[in-house]
Amino acid sequence: MKTRITELLGIRYPIVQGGMQNVGYAELAAAVSNAGALGIITALTQPTPEDLDKEIRRCKEMTDKPFGVNLTILPTIKPVPYEEYARVICESGVKVVETAGRNPEPFMPYFKDYDVKVVHKCTSVRHALKAEKVGVSAVSVDGFECAGHPGEDDIPNLVLLPAAAAKLTIPMLASGGIGTGAQMAACLALGADGINMGTRFMATLEAPIHDKIKQAVVAASELDTALIFRPLKNTARVYKNKVAVSVNEIEREQGAGMEFELIRDMVAGAKGKVALTDGDVDYGIWTAGMVQGLIHSIPSCEDLVQEIINECEAVIRQRLNGFLAG
Repeated sequence: MKTRITELLGIRYPIVQGGMQNVGYAELAAAVSNAGALGIITALTQPTPEDLDKEIRRCKEMTDKPFGVNLTILPTIKPVPYEEYARVICESGVKVVETAGRNPEPFMPYFKDYDVKVVHKCTSVRHALKAEKVGVSAVSVDGFECAGHPGEDDIPNLVLLPAAAAKLTIPMLASGGIGTGAQMAACLALGADGINMGTRFMATLEAPIHDKIKQAVVAASELDTALIFRPLKNTARVYKNKVAVSVNEIEREQGAGMEFELIRDMVAGAKGKVALTDGDVDYGIWTAGMVQGLIHSIPSCEDLVQEIINECEAVIRQRLNGFLAG
C-alpha cells in the first residue's frame, strides 16, 4: 500500500500504533514495526528520560524497522521534564515523534534540528490547522470514539475526518474507534492517508499487559466505556469499570464546580498501571475506546496487520467496486 503516510514514515502499510500509557513498551512497538506498520513507544510510560533512552535502545535490538515515540503534553499530578524527554528522543536517532495534548510548537525547532518528523494528534479541525501552521509533518485526527482524551467538541470521525481533509494540505491519519480493515477503507475514502490504532493493539499477543485485561477488551461492547473528567474540561474515555462508575457518580453529584482532589486518589496513574500489569480490571483507571465492541480476538501483531490490510483491500476492490454499474 502506498500513501503519503507510508512515504513520509518509511513504512510498508499506512497503519500507526497509537501511544498508550503503560502499554507502549518496546515489545509492542517492535512487533508492530516488524509487521510493516509503525510501532510507538510511549515516552511518559518510562519513569525518567534516562529510562526512555534505555527503552529506545531495547526496541532497536528487537527491530531494524522504523518506529516512533509518543510525547503527550498534558496536565499531570507530578511535574514532567518534557524538554528532557524530547532531548532523549532526538539524540537517540528516532525519526518520528507523535505529539499529543498541548501545542507542540515550543518543541518544533528542536525536532527540526534533528530531522524528526512530527505527527501531532488533534481532536478538532482548528487544532489540526494550527499544527499544520507550526510545521508538523502530519496530523492524527482523533474522533470522539477514541480512547484517552477526545477533546470537548464530541465530533465523531464520520464528520471530523472529511471536515479536516477538506482544509489540510499535510498527510492525515484517522484515529479513534478503528480496528478493522473495512473501517480503514472508510477512513481512506473520507480523506485519510492511513489509520492510527490504540485499543486494537492492546488485544494482541505482544501487548505487554495482563491477559485478563485483553480478555476484558474482547468481552466488552461499544457501550462499555466511560467519559471521566468532563467537569474539569479534560475529558478522558476509559474502560467502564467500578472505579470509572464511582468517578462518574462523584462528578454528577458535584457538578461543574467539582474539585480534582475529590477523585485524585481514584484516578492515579500508578493504580491504572497495576490494573494493566496484574490483571485486576477494577483496581484503577485504564483507557479503552469504543472500538472494543469490534474486537473479538487476540492475534499477533503480524496477523492483525495482515488481516486489516487484506480486509481493506477486499472492501475497496470487491464490495465498493461492486456498487459501480457497467
